[in-house]
Amino acid sequence: MSENEVEQEIEQEIEEDVEQTEESCENIDSKDNELKEAKDSLQRLQADFNNYRRRVEKEKSDISLFANEKIITELLPVMDNMQRALDSSPDDEKECGIYKGVELVLKQLVDTLNKFGVEEIQTDECDFDPNYHYAVLQDEIEGVEPNKVVDVLQRGYKFTNKVIRPAMVKVSK
Repeated sequence: MSENEVEQEIEQEIEEDVEQTEESCENIDSKDNELKEAKDSLQRLQADFNNYRRRVEKEKSDISLFANEKIITELLPVMDNMQRALDSSPDDEKECGIYKGVELVLKQLVDTLNKFGVEEIQTDECDFDPNYHYAVLQDEIEGVEPNKVVDVLQRGYKFTNKVIRPAMVKVSK
């Protein structure tokens, strides 16, 4: 073999090696792209799953709160009636056992509801707020500024910062 032929053969081998290297690089690049796409897809899937899990937990919590709210709204008239019974008792019967028993049961019911997030809407010496109060009567009263709550006809309650029943009040003109 002549020197020229050897050089051509070497050049040919080099070209083949370069082509193989380029093909290998292309394969590596395509595998890198596939890996990046798979990684991105996995991250999106993981984020979707985390969002789904959070949404399901929130829905469970909301369902629980809604169920509690329904029970609480059913118990409020019972509390009102117990309070009316206590308010309508003559002063001489306030030391009797039945009065004290009803008073204790009412206190226990109020404490239990407070433990679960039920709060009475404050009405003592406050301005009328349509978000918390329902004005049923208006009256001019000397010495009282206009738009002040002067009497509570029915107590109002909030549950987890949501008004479940506004307070029914009498407001000054």
